[in-house]
Amino acid sequence: MKTTYTFLLILFFTATATTAAAGGQVVAYDVKGEAFEGYFTSPADNAPLVLLIHDWDGLTDYEVKRADMLAEKGYAVFAADLFGAGVRPTEVKDKRQHTGELYKDRERMRSLIVGALDAARARGARVNNAVAMGYCFGGAAVLEFARSGADMKGFVTFHGGLSAPEGQDYGKTRGKLLILHGTADTNITMDHFAMLANALEEKGAPHEMIAYGGAPHAFTVFGSDRYRKDADEKSWKRFGEFLEETLR
Repeated sequence: MKTTYTFLLILFFTATATTAAAGGQVVAYDVKGEAFEGYFTSPADNAPLVLLIHDWDGLTDYEVKRADMLAEKGYAVFAADLFGAGVRPTEVKDKRQHTGELYKDRERMRSLIVGALDAARARGARVNNAVAMGYCFGGAAVLEFARSGADMKGFVTFHGGLSAPEGQDYGKTRGKLLILHGTADTNITMDHFAMLANALEEKGAPHEMIAYGGAPHAFTVFGSDRYRKDADEKSWKRFGEFLEETLR
């Protein structure tokens, strides 16, 4: 969940693929003939890459803001689109529909993330020196990608979905995992948090898991009544440290 920065939405997502905004560009790309619209920013050639996956609102100005914040730290960022060009749901029923379709079709979810990486590669991004991260639904998608055995150096979730479908595990996971969660999250509870810890330990997947006291679901979303400044700043700091440790 996130609030909407109306001006930025208009600026970024009515733009063409070559329109620059806040140092980045809206990027039109295809995955198996379907149209998608991401956002790419890079402060320098050969910068390490962060692949950013949106929450259930789709790719909006929130992810663009986070991408620009990462670019200021020296990282290239490709903010993926898993819903399709122009699909930015605002009603809860529509958000549930679009996320539900991908939860039911995990192969499609994975292929769309691979398609976003391909689009990043086409922009000159260093996909062999990359970390995937996501918020809420995006966090669940990142863990799905981790379980697929994707060749990424790290996987990071902020208040993301933590459950795995039956029959999936972390035996193929190749990168380090960083899980940033809130103990007051009633959507994804500390029971889910503990289950994930056990699943990662069982398969020997390198991981770090941090829970922030009093932080509800979506605690990083600026302007929301769920926003928790302390948890947001601490989790962002640890994320920055993780990137420094993981990417070269």
